[in-house]
Amino acid sequence: MWKEFRDFAFKGNVVDLAVAVIIGGAFGLIVKSLVNDIIMPLVGILIGGIDISKMAVKVGTATVAYGSFLQTIINFLIIAFSIFIMVKVFNKVNKKRVEEKVVEETNTEKYLKQITEILEKK
Repeated sequence: MWKEFRDFAFKGNVVDLAVAVIIGGAFGLIVKSLVNDIIMPLVGILIGGIDISKMAVKVGTATVAYGSFLQTIINFLIIAFSIFIMVKVFNKVNKKRVEEKVVEETNTEKYLKQITEILEKK
């Protein structure tokens, strides 16, 4: 049982997934800081020195914190756009690799084609 667990836990995909989750979490913190500490204060200055994260509306006894929600939406959009760009670059690189592999025909393939052509003529 230990061997099976070890094989599973240290398989390439599981380790890759763990690394991706850790890096993704760190990236999320960076984006959150970018939005909260840089973008939103600048937006606040542009609209009259208002701290957008504190914007809220009282409805009876409830408080609707739409400023905080707006910051969360901006966080999401930045992360989604960043992932979109990374996937686009990744797909472009993989497409080039596949094209390079397909373009070059090996000598073995050339010889097999020649042999096939000779056999078809007979």
